[in-house]
Amino acid sequence: MPATPGKMIKPGLLKLAGWFALLPGLFGAQPVPHVTVHTADGDLEGVVSGDGQVRAFKGIPYAAPPVGPLRWQPPQPVAPWTGVRPATEYGPRAMQGRIFDDMIFRDAGPSEDCLYLNVWTPAKPATDKLPVMVWIHGGGFVAGASSEPRQEGANLAKLGVVVVSMNYRMGVFGFMVHPELTAESPHHASGNYGLLDLVAALHWVRANIATFGGDPANVTIFGESAGSFAVSALMASPLAQGLFHKAIGESGAMFGDTLSTRSLAAAETAGVKFAKSAFGTSSLAALRAKPARELLEAALKAPWDSGRPDVDGWFLPADCPAIFAAGKQSHVPLLAGWNRDEGNYQALFEDAPPTLTHYTARAKARFGAKAGDFLKVYAATTDAEAKRAAQDFGGDLFIAFSTWKWIEQHLATGGSPVYRYRFDQALPLGADAKPGDEPVANHSGEIEYVFRVLAAKDRPFSPDDHKVSELMAAYWTNFAKRGDPNGPGLPPWPAYNRQDNYQVMHLRADSAAAPDTHRARYEFLDGLGASR
Repeated sequence: MPATPGKMIKPGLLKLAGWFALLPGLFGAQPVPHVTVHTADGDLEGVVSGDGQVRAFKGIPYAAPPVGPLRWQPPQPVAPWTGVRPATEYGPRAMQGRIFDDMIFRDAGPSEDCLYLNVWTPAKPATDKLPVMVWIHGGGFVAGASSEPRQEGANLAKLGVVVVSMNYRMGVFGFMVHPELTAESPHHASGNYGLLDLVAALHWVRANIATFGGDPANVTIFGESAGSFAVSALMASPLAQGLFHKAIGESGAMFGDTLSTRSLAAAETAGVKFAKSAFGTSSLAALRAKPARELLEAALKAPWDSGRPDVDGWFLPADCPAIFAAGKQSHVPLLAGWNRDEGNYQALFEDAPPTLTHYTARAKARFGAKAGDFLKVYAATTDAEAKRAAQDFGGDLFIAFSTWKWIEQHLATGGSPVYRYRFDQALPLGADAKPGDEPVANHSGEIEYVFRVLAAKDRPFSPDDHKVSELMAAYWTNFAKRGDPNGPGLPPWPAYNRQDNYQVMHLRADSAAAPDTHRARYEFLDGLGASR
């Protein structure tokens, strides 16, 4: 369908461009209706969903392609365009290898030219100032993309919010640190380019989201796994302050050993070591001249700790725990939590059989004089309990502890409401299940529930699963609207605080809030510090 020339329109108004059909059914299938909006960089043509409820704009550039001399540079402004730019297909995902089997992409493939975002907005918004939810995908800062079906934003937008998602640089392209990069930076910083991309996307939202019906003064950032780590980092960064007003973290934060930040000096040393071992040179010019595919393959063959942010002195003037302890983070409402089955019992047992005898022996070997304390907070009296306790420990070590510490720090110094959850809904087993497998509420298992897209995962979901999905989507969007997840017809979700015994919302078919019964576990891990 030919594009309609773009015209300047008032913020919040969307103009239909193209014909629905003059005589429906007369000429076969009905054309997909298109819609045009005007942004600061030029006009965009998106599409209206088949049910007529949502308008989608995909593959919108929010920064210049980070290629050539812009490799390992902070994101630069987009070059404006003339005419109407199609916004109907996802932009290329960031350079990455095939790392996680559960990731399915609907884009054209990886490219160094990857800084694109997507917008879903209700077709007939009740107001021109809808709350905005900006999603950050996970993948350990080395994999992932906004084109995954499990994070399609249309069904969430139907609840009266504008949903934005984006790609950002990852791995060696997003987190390379090098002394020459530090020297050429006016901020004497290097690394964190992927996180700086997220700041650029938030600036794009502030400048443009009103034309999609969104309110730039009511923006919620939310993400899962590495995306949740990024949310905690954006809360800590002075560069992101004022660009968002609420935060949601699903499984992860920069407060533990997983994806922890490095010092600038340590990261520079790692970058030089990688360059010399992979290419026999540490010259920045030589590295920038390498084809993207060659650079990626080198990083995949010789892992160099590429997916970790650093304390660069600019995006992060200190590490996240120090910034939060000083109360210098963004003081915004926070909703955060994790899933019941984040980890694996082998985190403690390793190759030993999961028996009570081995459990006790492994605890003594790992914790020494503190083994007794460990066995009190991760108590077990049978083989089955020992396996479950070890699984809990693995999940705490991997994700839960860091998320808990983030929540605790923000509660202490953030001056804002905090809401904590645990996702307890075990996903039904799929066709690939092995004998002995049991349904679990695994890491990343909640994503389809939040986005109301259970059909994106090939599982025999039950009415209870759909009930939990609708409940979570309502909580999440209520929080985006008002900073409080509660609403009519929903189980009450108390704020998290000491006075009310640290209430945790358990998300499952019979969702309910209850006092935290595992606090001693996290306090034990907190007391171990670096010796975990």
